[in-house]
Amino acid sequence: MEVKNEDLELQTWSDLPAELLELILSRLTLDDNVRASVVCKRWHSVATAVRVVNQSPWIMYFPKFGDWYDFFDPVQRKTYSLELPELSGSRVCYTKDGWLLLYRPRTHRVFFFNPFTREIIKLPRFEMTYQIVAFSCAPTSPDCVLLTVKHVSPTVVAISTCYPGATEWTTVNYQNRLPFVSSIWNKLVFCNGLFYCLSLTGWLGVFNPSERTWSVLSVPPPQCPENFFAKNWWKGKFMTEQDGDVIVIYTCSSENPIIFKLDQTLMEWEEMTTLDGITLFASFLTSHSRTDLPGIMRNSVYFSKVRFYGKRCISFSLDDYRYYPRKQWHDWGEQDPFENIWVEPPKDFSGFT
Repeated sequence: MEVKNEDLELQTWSDLPAELLELILSRLTLDDNVRASVVCKRWHSVATAVRVVNQSPWIMYFPKFGDWYDFFDPVQRKTYSLELPELSGSRVCYTKDGWLLLYRPRTHRVFFFNPFTREIIKLPRFEMTYQIVAFSCAPTSPDCVLLTVKHVSPTVVAISTCYPGATEWTTVNYQNRLPFVSSIWNKLVFCNGLFYCLSLTGWLGVFNPSERTWSVLSVPPPQCPENFFAKNWWKGKFMTEQDGDVIVIYTCSSENPIIFKLDQTLMEWEEMTTLDGITLFASFLTSHSRTDLPGIMRNSVYFSKVRFYGKRCISFSLDDYRYYPRKQWHDWGEQDPFENIWVEPPKDFSGFT
């Protein structure tokens, strides 16, 4: 059957079959999706139907007494509560993929807990005193690895690893090629199959769980102004990863934060003046990054401190180069590091009271 040329010439992009249009628009970034949605009414309908906006992490508060835990949603600016008696006597160590890693000091019990599904995954007992700990991915994954780093001496660290289903932890002492001071104020993040550990003084150690190797990179610490190294300066550091990049945030009292990205080619820290639309969520024990959040939250750092009677997170905008609310910077040395943590909720969770 022949198709008349005039019929083909009359066809436009708005005449694409619905299935093909959905396939194309579903692969666009959020920004491009929004742009496509203003082409015509039909494209708007399809674009909004397939649009994906990421879920923001929430701040989870750990009470000094009782079993009620509050969760603050920075997007809706609402606080929810859950009763979680399973966490009695424990302290939080790390979070990732919606899971908490917790430790009971009295019994040395280590376990995973999902506060939204109430699932518990037990691990072998292990005494965690002055070391930091992290895990690579959700404990339901076969690739999940836990890592702790403990200071032995300026030239030696003790690294312990474990995984869900293991019967014991494996501990090995490693020599440091460069001085590396490990403490509870160090930061750990898993990125591209490696654990990165930022020391108290800004040196970066790397552990490869597949090859079980440890090394301290010959990358000079991030360069900050001298006034950043004032009272409690070591408590105002945060580290996360985004799309294969290691990102560090330095804060100091009323000074504006400085953000660095590790240039893995030049092996040096590069100061970032923009996050290119990314949103960072910083807390003592775990920090996260997100793309495709609501526009007002992009290119900003959100801290785990809420002001104005529990209605607004302290944040710093790189677009406006200022804190929100204005002058609401925070002295992190005054905050209990185990007071709260960012945790990733499932979409449309409705289990709150």
